[in-house]
Amino acid sequence: MSEDQQAGEPRGDTPPATEAARAPAPAEAPAAPEAPPAADPEDGWKPPAKSRLAVVAIALIALAGVLAILYAWQLPPFAGWSEDTDNAYVRGRVTIISPQVSGYVTSVPVRDFATVKQGQILATIDRRIYAARVEQAKANLAAQMAALANSQQAQRAREAALGGQNAAIDSARAQLVKAQADMRRADALVADGSISSRERDQTRAALLAAEAAVRQAQAAQNVGTQDVRSVIVGRGGLEAAVEAARAQLHLAQIDLDNTLIRAPSDGQLSEVGVRNGAYVTAGTQLMFLVPRDFWVIAAFKEAQTHNMRVGQPVTFRVDALGGARLAGHVESLSPAAGSEFAVLKSDNATGNFVKVAQRISVRIRIDPGQSLMQRLRPGMSVEVRVATDQ
Repeated sequence: MSEDQQAGEPRGDTPPATEAARAPAPAEAPAAPEAPPAADPEDGWKPPAKSRLAVVAIALIALAGVLAILYAWQLPPFAGWSEDTDNAYVRGRVTIISPQVSGYVTSVPVRDFATVKQGQILATIDRRIYAARVEQAKANLAAQMAALANSQQAQRAREAALGGQNAAIDSARAQLVKAQADMRRADALVADGSISSRERDQTRAALLAAEAAVRQAQAAQNVGTQDVRSVIVGRGGLEAAVEAARAQLHLAQIDLDNTLIRAPSDGQLSEVGVRNGAYVTAGTQLMFLVPRDFWVIAAFKEAQTHNMRVGQPVTFRVDALGGARLAGHVESLSPAAGSEFAVLKSDNATGNFVKVAQRISVRIRIDPGQSLMQRLRPGMSVEVRVATDQ
């Protein structure tokens, strides 16, 4: 074998590659960390991508907010479902307690804000003057009744006298019949000369006297008849006087009864503005009585009453009750706008015109059985909503 071949073949038992593999490799240096890529100045911060569920939730919340705003402002599609107003108040039958007679107050047995029953005495006025007027009216009535009784007695006396005058007519007529018979006999006797002409003239004079007596008795009868009629006619005036005296007595009794000022109905009093010993006149305001009968008067703009009908349900909030809600129904609508009931009506004489929405008052009946009704008071402010879609 040549030297070249010997040089190409491994020498010995261990080949050179195996020796190189067995030799330890030199330790490698740790690699340097790579620098982060430079940020692109055109790219900004981007929020993390949201899930589909979050997107749907946000959309629903936004839709609910829009619907709430539309409902609060009564805009479509919520327009026309109901009509609201804050120009509304609780009303009641507030009664002014005033006396009908004048005098000094002798007692006030009630206090401020007391609850009273119908007929209960609220105040009393001095009764002595009015009691004396009652006694005077009773005496006047007795005098007029006595005069009427005297008239009735006078009528009976006139009627009795008229009966005597009728009897006198009958007697005069009988005398006339006798005188006529005597005259006929005298005429027959004077013809044959049995009696003288002088006797015949006497008989004729007696006949004329009998005829005059009959006429006189008839005249007396007419006078008696007129006397009876005069008594009857005069009795009408006496009867009227009796009724007038009776009316005066009744009026005096009313004044006496009115010295006791009573509650006209059940209710609660206001502040009592009269004191014992004060002098009051008819019509003086002593106190107010508020019965437990309330309703609501709400003033709506005229355009709001387009779909408003009697019987529609109503809800209203009372400011004094912390916004508590009560229920009711529309009872009636005013027959005219509030401007028609004004004492001084506006008159546009300058020609400048500004359209102003008129107000229509609506009376609302409060549904019974609500516990908060006991806390209502006339004059309280309320906010009313009428469901016009029903």
